[in-house]
Amino acid sequence: MSTHDLLARAVDVQPPGELEKRLQEGAPLRVKLGVDPTAPDIHLGHAVVLGKLREFQDAGHTAVLIIGDWTARVGDPSGRSSTRPMLSAEEIDANAETYQEQAFRILDPDRTEVRRNGEWFAEMGLEPLFRLASTTTVNQLLRRRDFAERMGDDRPISVLELIYPLMQAYDSVMLESDVELGGTDQLFNLMLGREVQQAYGTRPQVAMTLPILPGTDGVRRMSKSTGNYIGVTEAPEEQFGKVMSIPDAQMPEFYELLFPGEPGPSGHPNDEKRRLGRLVADRFHGSGAGDEAEAHFDRLFKDRQAPDEVREVVVPAGTVHMPALLVDELGVASRSEARRMVQQGGVSADGEVVGEIDVDSSALDGRVVRAGKKRFARIRVSG
Repeated sequence: MSTHDLLARAVDVQPPGELEKRLQEGAPLRVKLGVDPTAPDIHLGHAVVLGKLREFQDAGHTAVLIIGDWTARVGDPSGRSSTRPMLSAEEIDANAETYQEQAFRILDPDRTEVRRNGEWFAEMGLEPLFRLASTTTVNQLLRRRDFAERMGDDRPISVLELIYPLMQAYDSVMLESDVELGGTDQLFNLMLGREVQQAYGTRPQVAMTLPILPGTDGVRRMSKSTGNYIGVTEAPEEQFGKVMSIPDAQMPEFYELLFPGEPGPSGHPNDEKRRLGRLVADRFHGSGAGDEAEAHFDRLFKDRQAPDEVREVVVPAGTVHMPALLVDELGVASRSEARRMVQQGGVSADGEVVGEIDVDSSALDGRVVRAGKKRFARIRVSG
């Protein structure tokens, strides 16, 4: 892979020209990416920077994936307007277990060095902490945009948040990283890593930032907390369906960041979303998953058919009160909403509209009841 390819899509590479210089030296570089297990799932936003790490792997460099089981206890303040809630050690450990397996859907596990920063922070005493703290001034830390904004608005900043960038920088010291990758919100942390490495007498790393993928709403960054994410371990049908909800204007960005080797969108937006949905499902679930996910999507939303596998619900013989059935078994939020769905023709049995509030069970036996677009159940009458 050429130097041009490794630099592709990067927003910042600091210092300018340094990466090219190190690549010309010919020795494999140690390329670091840190992820904090603050949630159990990795989404497509993570896949952007993981994809760049894979490119370095494919070019013969060492990929170092650091799972921040101790930095997660503090919480990265980057881009935050308030202090993050602290997670318990149990929550972090449970999340960390899933991160490695999910990351290996993008990285080559045989060529990935996986570390946890608890290796050095768990036993760190006060003297090493004092040395680390002495490498940086409070003035430097408060120059961060998010800290400066919170200071100006008199919003709290915890001492732990001030320590976080130092902890991330110390990871670079311990790993002897040559390059550190991150999103554009990570530039301060990555550059601080250079300064701390210098203070410890090691060669400072190159900082490379990559664009942040927008969420499915097309407005905010992709995030579990805002619900606008596509998880890498979600079922292919879910991935495809979520891709179809992305605004048309964001299609070029998704193609460029997630599938740089693919032609960009040039056809009808609906066709390009379908192609992207197939690519996403194939990438994380294997060849052919995208075609199956697309067929599933068409059955539900185009042909208005039920999915291949439908949960069975057993009801007693007699009268079935449809609002109760829809709430208890199909997940409709309330009986009043369920009643409206029935009255407005939004409920069907094998495609035939069910317009009555109370229905004889025999009229539903063996049939697939559908409420709205995505709720299905096959009804069986007991006895």
